[in-house]
Amino acid sequence: VKLRRGQIVREGLRTTLTELRQARNGKSAREHWRGICPGPALFVVSRERVKLSYRWRHTFRIAQSGRYQGSVVNPDSGRPVYQGEEGERLLASDFKKAKFSEVLGRRYGGASEKESHPLYSALWQADGSRLRRFAPATFLCRYLKEFFDYFIADEVHELKGGDTAQGNALGSLAACAGHILILTGTLLGGYADELFHILYRLDPRKMLHMGFEHGSGGVQYFTETYGLLEKVTTIEPADNKCSEARVTERVRRRPGASPLLFGHFLMDFAAFLSLEDISNALPPYREEVVAVEMDPALKEAYEDLEKDVKQAFRDHRGNQSVLSTGINALLLYPDRPFELGPLCGWEYNPETERRERFVFAEPRDLDQKTVYAKERRLVDEIKSELERGRKVQVYAVYTQKRDVTRRLEAILAKEGIRVARLRADVKPETREAWYERQLRQGTQVVIAHPRLVALGLDLLSFPTLIFYETGYSIFTLRQASRRSWRIGQYRDVAVKYLAYKDTAQETCLRLMGRKLLVSLAMEGKFSAEGLQAVGDEDMLMAMARELVTEKGVGESASAVWRELQKRHEETFGTSQETVTEVADEVEPTLALPSAQQTHSPLSALGIESAGLGQRTTRRTSTAGDQLLLFGP
Repeated sequence: VKLRRGQIVREGLRTTLTELRQARNGKSAREHWRGICPGPALFVVSRERVKLSYRWRHTFRIAQSGRYQGSVVNPDSGRPVYQGEEGERLLASDFKKAKFSEVLGRRYGGASEKESHPLYSALWQADGSRLRRFAPATFLCRYLKEFFDYFIADEVHELKGGDTAQGNALGSLAACAGHILILTGTLLGGYADELFHILYRLDPRKMLHMGFEHGSGGVQYFTETYGLLEKVTTIEPADNKCSEARVTERVRRRPGASPLLFGHFLMDFAAFLSLEDISNALPPYREEVVAVEMDPALKEAYEDLEKDVKQAFRDHRGNQSVLSTGINALLLYPDRPFELGPLCGWEYNPETERRERFVFAEPRDLDQKTVYAKERRLVDEIKSELERGRKVQVYAVYTQKRDVTRRLEAILAKEGIRVARLRADVKPETREAWYERQLRQGTQVVIAHPRLVALGLDLLSFPTLIFYETGYSIFTLRQASRRSWRIGQYRDVAVKYLAYKDTAQETCLRLMGRKLLVSLAMEGKFSAEGLQAVGDEDMLMAMARELVTEKGVGESASAVWRELQKRHEETFGTSQETVTEVADEVEPTLALPSAQQTHSPLSALGIESAGLGQRTTRRTSTAGDQLLLFGP
């Protein structure tokens, strides 16, 4: 990898995995490669490509006769396919791109037949008529097990899922290398079980030794040991004097992690580095929640919608479709109070044995030509920053069917601001060049979804970051908010969160502020606030609970984030300094990543690495004047 005329150029020997496997005249593939390349060699592959395998197709059938004529049936049993706790019968439209399978207790399902061992019946198979392909990760693990000395994986928190192709590729590549180094800037998002699959793929022997089996049972035991579970017991009144009350118990996870998780799994082979450990010349970093009062017409329409959503939560308790649709509508509607359409949920009907759609709210359509209070505040904030010579990066999370970014782009352009919108069709490897082109063209503001820039980009030319919408992912928020506060930045970095006052947007910010120290605790920054002030189960459920019970009434998001800032100052001994800036005549260009620009915060886990495992060093923070709301 070379830097030529300000551009990254990649040059190297072109080869294939099958050629690497061949020993040719040597004793092994490794020896043959040493003859071609005697020096160090670096192989780079994306997680999207390394997991690619063969094409597949569905294998379900449509019964042509008999009692199930016209229904989707399993070829192994000849019976309909049922899924879910309620035993819902699947239709052909339910399959689409998802893989389904069944475990049959009897081989053909007959009631009079003898019992047999459970049969795993996959309703999909390899499609031999399409492209035949071998997953590179599986190939490396099977045929090149001792070929590589080191395996380095970046942004591993993206691979925390259970049975996912990318996650399984991580385990395969880790098994075929002598030493492992993984990097991540957000090790934990608030739940202890988010580390389970990562730890299992990196060191399965230790996980088994600790008594954790692979699968849902192991995840449950891991959560019981290191996480936080809530047991809810519901006692219903008896129907008559002769019957007993019905008691139901439900266990659900809540944000939180035990310090034992840090001691048992992270302390031995984890190194937590921050930007302050690498550079002592970072500028001040400031975060601010900007609460905006709603316009009267919008406030009235929002309160009507909120009332309908609250009632729907009470009437359809536990219905995830109502929960997700309702919360997302309350987050989106203040920013786009028109063309939202009826809010619908899905509910299982035992009579028809199908999920049926129903409408639980109809938001009022307001005038599209009106520029609302939050939009006016965004324009004022951007103009204020531009007067000081500071370019602005704006984040918004609703970019698909109900696109907010297009409206923001039109409003800013009408005010005479040179604005560009980064869309998902710009490939990740070309986004750096896309930003460079926009800077050369004189763009002052860029609007994008935070996930598009959360990884791999250093936005040094945009010292002001404004979250017009945040979403409810702590992982994305922590990554996107630090894109400008990097090594090489010489200006103060300001991050602002816009939210309508007394709405779901402010509730979301307040809850995220409460949960941030939970994830920081697993990075070695313990405090009572992070381990004890854990809210409800997850962001969607927590927001729904606060909406119905009005638990957070009277507590503003600004107050919570100020309290979080105070806790950081008490825990880490940091303070915030204010520096007056003047407008610069020359804007810095977008810095290209180099070997010295390291991701921050950085969590490096070295498994079976003799160099990292045997050396102990004491590190001291060199930046006692930096405020770290999201941790180093």
